[in-house]
Amino acid sequence: MLFSSSSFLFGFLPLTLLGYYALGLLPWRRPLQNSFLLAASLFFYAWGEPWFVLVMLVSIGLNYGFGLWAGAVRRGRWAKLPGIAALVCNLGLLFVFKYLRFVLGILNQLGLNLPLPGLPLPIGISFFTFQALSYVLDISRGRGEAQRSPLKVGLYISFFPQLIAGPIVTYETVAKQLDCRRESWDGFSAGVCRFLAGLCKKVLLSNQLAVAADAAFGQIQPSMGLAWLGSICYTLQIYYDFSGYSDMAIGLGQMFGFQFLENFKYPYISTSITEFWRRWHISLSTWFRDYVYIPLGGSRVDRTWKHVRNLFVVWLLTGIWHGANWTFVCWGLFYFLLLAAEKFGGLGRRWPLPVRWLYTLLMVNFAWVLFRAEDLGHAGRYLASMAGIGAGGRFWEDLAAFYLRENLPVLLAAVVFAAPTAVWVRQWIYGGRRVLKKPSFLWDVGYALLLIALFVVSASYLVKGTYNPFIYFNF
Repeated sequence: MLFSSSSFLFGFLPLTLLGYYALGLLPWRRPLQNSFLLAASLFFYAWGEPWFVLVMLVSIGLNYGFGLWAGAVRRGRWAKLPGIAALVCNLGLLFVFKYLRFVLGILNQLGLNLPLPGLPLPIGISFFTFQALSYVLDISRGRGEAQRSPLKVGLYISFFPQLIAGPIVTYETVAKQLDCRRESWDGFSAGVCRFLAGLCKKVLLSNQLAVAADAAFGQIQPSMGLAWLGSICYTLQIYYDFSGYSDMAIGLGQMFGFQFLENFKYPYISTSITEFWRRWHISLSTWFRDYVYIPLGGSRVDRTWKHVRNLFVVWLLTGIWHGANWTFVCWGLFYFLLLAAEKFGGLGRRWPLPVRWLYTLLMVNFAWVLFRAEDLGHAGRYLASMAGIGAGGRFWEDLAAFYLRENLPVLLAAVVFAAPTAVWVRQWIYGGRRVLKKPSFLWDVGYALLLIALFVVSASYLVKGTYNPFIYFNF
């Protein structure tokens, strides 16, 4: 079920909110509310592909047991065993569904003749697997207590706002909220506003930019102009798609009293690749930092080559996490090379700020081409077209002009709001220029009215639109 679907917006969400707050009026409200949210989350995940929920239940059961085991032996002789067992089982489950076919295909290319299984990929399996691992590993490291209630473990792993595409919520950040969260009208209204802002990002920007991006990437050899238009549109599309989902997830969490950490902080204003990854998909970067990079030694190692090794491992795994395709592996290694050049070679350190920003944006744009391409051959041809090679000498064409003309307003809006434009405007209003007598009241009312208007427009697009899932559902 999509957040940006009529069934969710006008059916599932209002009924879930109604049931949740109705149970809040009864004695023992928190256990009842948690149980209700778990049931709603499992129903949400089972929508469309009911058997996928069996994989979810297996994950919940296994990690509940591993958590109890980790809590029992945390200071004992066998303290590391629960974490190791959780890693083997969780990553094994992920491997079977996501990577087995890819690995068998490689072996077949080497001369074997192994049958390829036709297992469909459970939606969001990489996200809920990493959350489940966080639960066991945090207990093993003394950063949380084992839950005696399987319902609470199930709710943590399967909570529907962040179940499908994050943000990846580590157990230590929400452990207390399972019992001690507080709902309030201010939090609820802030959550509604955040959700609507994310919905508008997805429906009014990402979905519209996807039309031009899909057209460009669907060409065997696009012209140079169409290739650049497609790559720019995709760079903006994936940002508004994923950050929009994260906004909706964070907003939904607030509606139910949960506080999730930010997942995006305007990454396209970054002036280095290092800064970009502090602003893009923050929950994934944090997860790899806390559970892979630091345990390997991080930057506090006695040899430079060990630091390089740690970066290499993290970015190889980051690429693999995104999918079973060589394009993702190369995408991760491309970022490893860029980050290594910045950290150890000082790349861009002395450049003027605008040059550093332009360099960062270009590298990110090239990386997204690799990310979007169907295979390495497709990526090579597309990048060659962007360089004017192999495009038959065509710099521009009618198709590029058509998509630019049709999408120019959306493209300009996407560029403007990829920067913290609204934040700057609000700071300007509050900055002592006294353009308004009551800026706080007028700003809040104006913002609410704008969101309502944009929601009406978004709803009209959804009613007449086509199925357009979130990009990160595939991961």
